Amino acid sequence: MYSASSVIKRLILIHVFAIQLLPTNSDLSLNTTNEYLNHKCLVNQGKYKPGSEYEDRLKRTIKMIYSGSNKGYDGIGDPTFSAILQCRGDSYGPKCHDCFATALSALGRRCPWYKGRIIWYDQCLLAISTFNTIGKIDYDNNFCMSNAKKVGGDIGSFIIAWNNLIQDLTTFATSGDNYTLYSVGETRYKGDMLYGMVQCTKGLSPKACEECVSFNSLHFQDCLNTRRGGRVVGLSCNFRLEFYPFIAEPVRNI
Repeated sequence: MYSASSVIKRLILIHVFAIQLLPTNSDLSLNTTNEYLNHKCLVNQGKYKPGSEYEDRLKRTIKMIYSGSNKGYDGIGDPTFSAILQCRGDSYGPKCHDCFATALSALGRRCPWYKGRIIWYDQCLLAISTFNTIGKIDYDNNFCMSNAKKVGGDIGSFIIAWNNLIQDLTTFATSGDNYTLYSVGETRYKGDMLYGMVQCTKGLSPKACEECVSFNSLHFQDCLNTRRGGRVVGLSCNFRLEFYPFIAEPVRNI
């Protein structure tokens, strides 16, 4: 369907507004897939050798994350190293654990011996770096995927609806004392329902989350504005909109 165009907390809180349930017959199909999206070998960070101090630290870090991977997020880092696991807001528990195992195995095949590497799946991202990326906005490792089918009619009104939904979802995700950096919702657009999701990586402040989403919304507008659905995926934030429900949990009408 698609064309290819970050205080450490071990806790996942789901910011959901239980106003309208998605159709029952969609529940089984919405959160059972874990599509591979993309990966990046950070070649400028170099490679490590078997038996090296870096490999030993990497193994210890992976073991720590693996033991807590069912909680939805883990971030371990210092000035010379960081590892981040962020699962999608509805993919906590066994789904997150399984996604981490899948991502870790795939990184070993796709970026062997590279110190820095990132991989994205539909339900999680795993990032390893030679510097601390926790709590910082990453402006470099982002990409856009959009539906091949274009929106017909008044593109201007569609762009307004799209941007308003993303803005509202970002506000929900970053508001309140216990901000979750995750929100899902829907809005009606000319007789159809437009479904959306916004998520930022735990460790980011609410302000940084807003900045990340805003930056990517502007940067990738040519990829998104005329398409019947799409997503921007990155290390610090991601968002998605579709004309079909893709999150198997209650959503808020916007």
